[in-house]
Order: sequence, then C-alpha cells, then structure tokens
Amino acid sequence: MKNTIKSLSAALFVFTVAPSLIFLSAHSNTASANEAHQESLPEDLHPAVKENVEILKQRAAEKGILIRITDGFRSFEEQNALYDQGRSKPGNIVTYAKGGESYHNYGLAVDYALELRNGEVIWDVEYDGNGNSKSDWFEVAAIAKELGFTWGGDWEGFVDYPHLQMDYGLSIENLQNGYYPSPNPYFNF
Repeated sequence: MKNTIKSLSAALFVFTVAPSLIFLSAHSNTASANEAHQESLPEDLHPAVKENVEILKQRAAEKGILIRITDGFRSFEEQNALYDQGRSKPGNIVTYAKGGESYHNYGLAVDYALELRNGEVIWDVEYDGNGNSKSDWFEVAAIAKELGFTWGGDWEGFVDYPHLQMDYGLSIENLQNGYYPSPNPYFNF
C-alpha cells in the first residue's frame, strides 16, 4: 500500500507540478529570450533563397530577360523607414509591413526589376524586351514560381509585383517567435 501511495504521489508530481515549474521557468526568461532572438536574426538572405535567386537570374537570361534584384534582406529599421514613406515621410506608400512584419526582415524575400541592355532598370509589367509577345515581368514571375517562390503579383488587396518570397510554410508570427528555416530547407526549423 505504501508503494502504491508513493507511486501515485510521484505520478501526481510528474503530471501536475513539474509542468508548472517548467512553464514558469521558461517564461521567467522571456525578455532575455526575445533579446537572444533579435540577436540571432539573419543579416543576409537565407542560403536557399540566395541560390534560387541566382537560378532565377540564369533562367530569365536564357529567355533574353535581364533582371536586377533591387532589394533583399532588410533590417527592422530599414523596414520601418519604408513603412514611414507616404505616411510620416514624403513619397508613395510602398509597404504595409512594419519592422518584423516582412519576410524581407528574415532574409526570405527579394524584390526585382527588369534591366535593359543599357543598364537602365524599369518596373514596367507590360514590357516585352525579348519580343516573344509575352510580358517579361510575368515570364520572370512564372520562373520564380517554378522555383518555389510566392509572387506578390498574385496577392489580393495590396498587389506587390516586384516581390518574391520563400516562406517555407512559416508565417510572420512563426518567424517573430524564433522559428526559422534551416539552411537546408528540406529539414525545417
């Protein structure tokens, strides 16, 4: 009987008290965990995104289309400055995402434009520089989607034609909570 009571007491401790202690100790370090998360954020494009951007450039060039990546990784501060544009600073609104709310902030997004033979960069979604009666912009977007990018031109509401992202199934909230795709995206987190 004594052994049964000891066993029940041990089980009660393991299933009720221990989880509470673990929860409390995990949440008592929230501030330091957030600081560590901020320090662990990437400062460049994710390796798989970077590799796929190079493949995108190559495949577009094979179709006679030159593209230039006009933006990639952005710090939270850079994102906030873009967010302020058209609001508290002059210019047009170009984003609805504040710092920490954009895939750019986690190295998972790029913006592109078309590059003419003379080096000029254009954002003309109807331009057909390779003369095949198709929009170069949409040809690039199709190649990007084949490579696994999500294209901002497919979004409803705020359509963002230059935007390409690889989110690996992670939401912004996941990223804000410290989840990040591994360098090998087939083995996430």
